[in-house]
Amino acid sequence: MDLIRELPGTFAATAKDVLPVALFMLFIYCIVLRQKLAHARSVIAGLVFVTAGLGLLILGVDKALFPAGRMMVEQLSPPSAHDQSAAPVWGSFHLIYLFAFCITFAAAIAEPALSTVAQRVNEMTGGAINTWGLRIAAAIGVALGVTLGCMRVVTGIPLHWCLGTVFLIILVQTLTAPRAILPLAYDTGGVSTTVVTVPVVAALGLGLAELIPARNPLLDGFGMVAMACTVPAITVLGYAQIAMLAEKWLSRRSREPD
Repeated sequence: MDLIRELPGTFAATAKDVLPVALFMLFIYCIVLRQKLAHARSVIAGLVFVTAGLGLLILGVDKALFPAGRMMVEQLSPPSAHDQSAAPVWGSFHLIYLFAFCITFAAAIAEPALSTVAQRVNEMTGGAINTWGLRIAAAIGVALGVTLGCMRVVTGIPLHWCLGTVFLIILVQTLTAPRAILPLAYDTGGVSTTVVTVPVVAALGLGLAELIPARNPLLDGFGMVAMACTVPAITVLGYAQIAMLAEKWLSRRSREPD
């Protein structure tokens, strides 16, 4: 019943956020471009559905994903995590690392934006870039980024060191990867971490930072999404490099005499 009582307030707050964007778009279309709004009923119905969907998503994240993330972290963490007198041993959190990898891999695979982009790229390249190959490479990158982010929270390594290392690897790969894949690889992190993945990642980071006494949730709980957005570029570039090497090897084998 409490959840139902919160629905009107959540929908009202979401509508207040969506309304300025909708009014601005209508102003540009109807006043600046002087176009008549076609299918006005469908547009209004779509705005209502968008508002309702965003409101339900926000409420679900607050009431389900964040508590579930904290609960899973508490259940999977070792007993020593609650000891304020001892520094956490990063290796003892292996169950949390495994859980973080699996749940974020599944969330990234389910991302509608990633699926749409992968399908479009497959069509544009005539099948040269496999749809599932790209999705799996990006999802592995997201999962690795979140897993490394969990290790960062446990060990207390500064975020800028981790991001600096990731960007250095991307820079080295950029010099050797096929040029055609570079823009796609850079964009993959963004399309892999949207409506499905980001709430899961944020819940994991905050839950883990709140669990360990030596960590500050504000300083250590955030930054996980940054890792999840950047590491997919490494895995997608690596996927392209492996595919390029495999193609060269097959081409060389085909030219060899029997």
